[in-house]
Amino acid sequence: MKPHEDAYGQALYDYYHGDHRVVEIVEREDGFIDTTGGPSAYLSTYAAWPPYLQSALAYAQGRVLDVGCGGGRHALHLQAQGLKSVGIDNSPKAIEVCRLRGLRQAHVLPAAQISSRLGAFDAILMLGNNFGLFANPRRARWLLRRFHGMTSPQARIIAESNDVYATTTPEHLAYQASNRARGRMSGQIRIRVRYRLLKTPWFDYLMVSQDEMRAILEGTGWQIADVLASDGSIYIAIITKIGKTV
Repeated sequence: MKPHEDAYGQALYDYYHGDHRVVEIVEREDGFIDTTGGPSAYLSTYAAWPPYLQSALAYAQGRVLDVGCGGGRHALHLQAQGLKSVGIDNSPKAIEVCRLRGLRQAHVLPAAQISSRLGAFDAILMLGNNFGLFANPRRARWLLRRFHGMTSPQARIIAESNDVYATTTPEHLAYQASNRARGRMSGQIRIRVRYRLLKTPWFDYLMVSQDEMRAILEGTGWQIADVLASDGSIYIAIITKIGKTV
């Protein structure tokens, strides 16, 4: 990612260096615009996390890959617990923040380029709604099979997503209908992140219901073993490794 595209990472970097006026904006392809929790959430510590997220981290084990690690909040917590955490993100500035905060293994790498060259893992984190980084169901299945080949027999994927069907917002319902009309999943959104004069390239981000996640996992060698729910549409799936891929 080029410097003028690294809106997410620059927002993190500025906040980390004391500018707490930072506002991160997410723009959807249909023109819908919203703000996020921003760096204050991305850099938060364990004590500030909701109970379902705290519970999810207890499932991590051994050597852990944090996909889309952002400012490193989850990887740093596990590192402090004695686990071997490896963080990856496609944002150079985010990885710089991870290193400044003390994450020992942090690499600039998009999710689509994850491979066995990173080594073998016992757990893969896709928290912060990062199941979305799969982008679409086809790429999700391709990467899930790749994950299967680079993880230990008892490995887990700890993945967070958002059930888009829980909304009653007219703009979201209209966008979901537009997606289906184009042959896309309802929660396959196309967005970009903006911060000041910076904006990321447009990218697809996949949000799925629990039933849709189960359908995507079928044949990839993974299955949902447990679900930790928030008090809204967000949930974390604890995904365990089974048999062989199809």
